Formats: sequence, structure tokens, C-alpha cells
Amino acid sequence: MGIHYDAMIAKVVAHGSDRATAIRKLGDALRRTRIHGVRTNLDFLRAILADEEFAAARIHTALLDERLAEWTKPSLDERAVHLSALAAALAEATTVTAGAKVLGRIPMAYRNVPSQPRTRTYEGDITVSYSAGFVQHDLDGVTVVEAKPTCVVLAVEGITQTYEVAVGDGWVDVDGPHGSITLKPVPLFVDPADVVAEGSLLAPMPAAVISIAVADGQHVSKGDVVVVLEAMKMQHTITAPTDGVVSELSVTPGTQVESGAVLAVIQGEES
Repeated sequence: MGIHYDAMIAKVVAHGSDRATAIRKLGDALRRTRIHGVRTNLDFLRAILADEEFAAARIHTALLDERLAEWTKPSLDERAVHLSALAAALAEATTVTAGAKVLGRIPMAYRNVPSQPRTRTYEGDITVSYSAGFVQHDLDGVTVVEAKPTCVVLAVEGITQTYEVAVGDGWVDVDGPHGSITLKPVPLFVDPADVVAEGSLLAPMPAAVISIAVADGQHVSKGDVVVVLEAMKMQHTITAPTDGVVSELSVTPGTQVESGAVLAVIQGEES
């Protein structure tokens, strides 16, 4: 069972000649607040300040219950998320270029034979693409004005928007005009063993399956032959890494497999 702690990070106070002025000042302070790494109620407070009932001081004990769903919905819509992702991708790319020890003067995303744009994907199925010269390919009415490792400026329907970006190891924090978001990049290259079920036997290379020595549900011992592959006119024997049961067979004789493809899954015996 986890333990949840709440703690005050900061208190923001604003004052003005009237309620509207104080709310406007407080809202501006919250919009310019940058907090990442911990979960906060910043978006919740911003939503409260933008509520007409709160602005008019029509406050009652049931207001929170009535407005909770609206005040806690995500502050960034799909387009705002993709704008932030574009800023994150450009900041990541310029960060790499700025730190390059070899060919550092080559423009970002440059290709001597242009073909496909460069893409960047973040968790949540968020993908953006761009080419050399800061040309983006996904968002209508958006052009890139400037891109630096910590700041990206976009023109959205003719209106300039500035995004402050912090690039970390496995995360990118973006603060834009619509709110803040932390994006987690999906690695371009991953070890197939990291994204398959435990006990999976993977093809070490592109090959053809020429024989299968086991059946689904069969008990095998460590070292038993499971699948035989043929590649480069040579046979490659895939054996069981441990005692266990064949819980899945993903191929049949004659199947052509790519490198990293799952051939079978061996469910190990519990000790």
C-alpha cells in the first residue's frame, strides 16, 4: 500500500484595486509559474481563476462539487499537446547539434538527398515530424520561427508563441502559452528483449524457420532444441535457456522472420 503526502511548495498572493484586477494578476503569476518533477495543483488553480462564477464572487459550498470535473480536465487539448511536442522535438534536436563533437556545423535534420522528414515520438502516441530549415509537417498554420535548446518560437495562425523547454535524460519539460507538460521520448532504437514477454526466444538475425522441435505446452529442459533457423546458408539452433514449458509458438516451418522476432516463449519453472 502506497503512502501519499501533500506538501505546500509555495504560496502566491496578489492584490489589486478590485477583485478583477487581483484575479488577473494572480492568473498571470500562475501562468508564468514553472514547476516540474512533482505533481501539483497548478492547472486546477488556473482553472478556478478562469471560472466566471469565481470571478463574480458567486461562491457557495457546493461550487467545488459542481465544477470539479471541469476544473480538473486536462489543460492542454490535442493541438496544444502536439505544439508542445513539436517544441520538444526541435529543442532535443538542437541540443544534440549544439553538443556534437563531429560535423557540428551541419544544419539540424540535414540530408544531402532529401527523402522522408525526421520524426520524433513521445509516450501517449504523440508523433511530430520536421525537416532541415525548421520545416514542420504535421500542424496546419504553424511555422517555426526559431529553435534553440531551451527555447522554441512558433508562429501559430500568425500569432507568435514562445515555448520554454528543458531537455533531460528520458524526459522533456515544456512550458507554453497553453500550459505545461512533461513528455517522455520513445527511444528510436530498443533492444527487442526489453519489449517482449519474459522467456521469449528471439531470432538473432533475419532467417527462415526450417524446423520446430517442440509443441505448444510441451515441457523442455535447458539446452533442448526449440527452433532451427537457416540464414546465409547456415543453420542456427535456438535452444531453451532454462527448464520450463512452451507457452507460445509464434512460427511454423517455412516462416521468414526478421531479426528480433519472437519465435517461442518458454515459461520457466518456479523454484
